[in-house]
Amino acid sequence: MQSNQLQTKPHYQILDGLRGVAALIVVIFHICEAHATSKFDMIINHGYLAVDFFFLLSGYVIGYAYDDRWTTLTIGGFFRRRLARLQPMVIVGMIIGAICFYSSDSPLWPDIHTVPVWKLLVVMLVGFTLIPVPLSWDIRGWQEMHPLDGPGWSLFFEYIANILYALGLRKLPKGALWVLVIASAVLLVHYLVTGPAGDVIGGWTPNYEQMRIGFTRMLFPFFGGLLLSRITKPTYIKNAFLWCSALLIVTLAIPRIGGTENLWMNGLYESFAIIFVFPLIVYLGASGQVHGKAGKGISKFLGDLSYPLYITHYPFIYVYTGWVSKDKGMSFGHAIPFALLTFVVSITVAYTALKWYDEPVRAWLKRRAQKA
Repeated sequence: MQSNQLQTKPHYQILDGLRGVAALIVVIFHICEAHATSKFDMIINHGYLAVDFFFLLSGYVIGYAYDDRWTTLTIGGFFRRRLARLQPMVIVGMIIGAICFYSSDSPLWPDIHTVPVWKLLVVMLVGFTLIPVPLSWDIRGWQEMHPLDGPGWSLFFEYIANILYALGLRKLPKGALWVLVIASAVLLVHYLVTGPAGDVIGGWTPNYEQMRIGFTRMLFPFFGGLLLSRITKPTYIKNAFLWCSALLIVTLAIPRIGGTENLWMNGLYESFAIIFVFPLIVYLGASGQVHGKAGKGISKFLGDLSYPLYITHYPFIYVYTGWVSKDKGMSFGHAIPFALLTFVVSITVAYTALKWYDEPVRAWLKRRAQKA
């Protein structure tokens, strides 16, 4: 009972806001990605690194919120709190994905119209659990573990990180945590510099190669964020939200480095961004304060919107990408009205789901937990 009545700690408002900035960048990146001919000419080229930023931010916040609570918090209580925070929107994302599925029928996914409704519904129900769908049940054709809502793969690894933390890694002393973080950083750099791609794109297919990418992407950021929460003490940085937002946007928007001949150069850049730049942004964000009613309102709005937007926007990206694929010569300028519509619809649906579903459901789950 005590674990259900833990008092919520004050939020780092700037970190909440930065999560929202990153989520908006992800949506813009995915819209622009539909017009790219390869990973080398994508607009906001490193937008996919927002996922790695989310992992690091999550590790930092988990450490801040729970490290000193395990005298009263049970493992079951921790899992219930995390499920209540994350799982309701996972369900909504899968439902939206099912609703939009047949609308993405296009030359890019030519077999969508052949998928029977019963199979779609089974994939949706499995998606509710975040258990990866086997490749034999890939109803779209992109070999995603969650073909109705692609970003579900990162929540799958987020849950694994939370499980590892709760079941034992939270007990690691700082020295042992340092060893884990350094080892995972070495694995990350090794993959990025010597691997076949020169980037960390991937993690969403349930096979050995892609699962390796997923674990490589999750281990350093999450446990690096956890270590950061334990070894640093926030100070005061003036205008931290503006500085951090600018640094995050620049880091994610920098064009591909090195081209096709020097993949290792882009790997070095992404290693530097994940291992050094993202922790710096989180530290600076934790060290700042939001002043004024407007500033606090913006940070709260972005923070509240961030997770619903991230987990519900991709079904609309499927529809948009399918539409673009019907005219391979379509310029981005010609597609701007539909791109803006996709962006606005994604935000509107996410915010509506937040206010009319996510917040009421989480409040109901909290009341039930307090009565237990």
